[in-house]
Amino acid sequence: MACDHNCENCAEKCGKEDFLEQPNKLSKVKRIIGVVSGKGGVGKSLVAGMLAVLSADMGRRTAVMDADITGPSIPRMFGITEKAMGCEDGILPVYSKKKNIQIMSINLLLPNDDDPVVWRGPVIAGAVKQFWTDVIWDDVDIMFIDMPPGTGDVPLTVFQSIPLDGIVVVTSPQELVGMIVEKAVKMAGMLQIPVLGIVENMSWVLCPRCGEKIKIFGESETDAVAEAKGIPVLARLPIDSRIAKLCDRGLIEDVPGEYMSAAGYMLQQVWEGRAK
Repeated sequence: MACDHNCENCAEKCGKEDFLEQPNKLSKVKRIIGVVSGKGGVGKSLVAGMLAVLSADMGRRTAVMDADITGPSIPRMFGITEKAMGCEDGILPVYSKKKNIQIMSINLLLPNDDDPVVWRGPVIAGAVKQFWTDVIWDDVDIMFIDMPPGTGDVPLTVFQSIPLDGIVVVTSPQELVGMIVEKAVKMAGMLQIPVLGIVENMSWVLCPRCGEKIKIFGESETDAVAEAKGIPVLARLPIDSRIAKLCDRGLIEDVPGEYMSAAGYMLQQVWEGRAK
């Protein structure tokens, strides 16, 4: 019978482990969290980077795999301009300058950062697999995988090929949030991946005169959706030009951590193997 990738209702006895790819023989990665979104432009890469910084601040050896092959932004956020090097055993990740976060992205392998990746889906998915099988990840406590939006080839490849401990769903306060989160949650359920929580980006903007929090997109739908699904809301990030400027300058490691602090409990649960 042809596989429809739905492990939840499957009668076959193949098991998820039959699809998993083996990491590089020299790699050691203890926990892995995917960062996903149902649509683009909601700040998924920002959240992946901020979670990685929070993890490093908690004393964990941290890594980020940039699986958004056609829209890589992680190296720029971390101020990485050098290219990845290789050896006979595999590809070596590049370390961030301040917190020693291990990074791998297609932009670290291209001759020029602005070279487009004009590849079809299966080739892109194959490249992501190689980030797992060919890169030598050095004793990583928690890895974050920044995935492209949607439910296509790359998210499916990551969900099936890499042993995820769970995913974090990134969304915005707009009314579309229900549908967006629903798609990501259903895909995770089909493949038996725990949903660790939701991060709402662009929640509000602070008025520079009176200090009031202005909800540009109106009242958020995130709480209602999270409650209906039994998923915690991990953080609400504002629209803040200071965060954007720091990321543009490659200084995401300097972004204040208070917005993400509540996500620390989730990271601790994952680290202790108690994520559900």
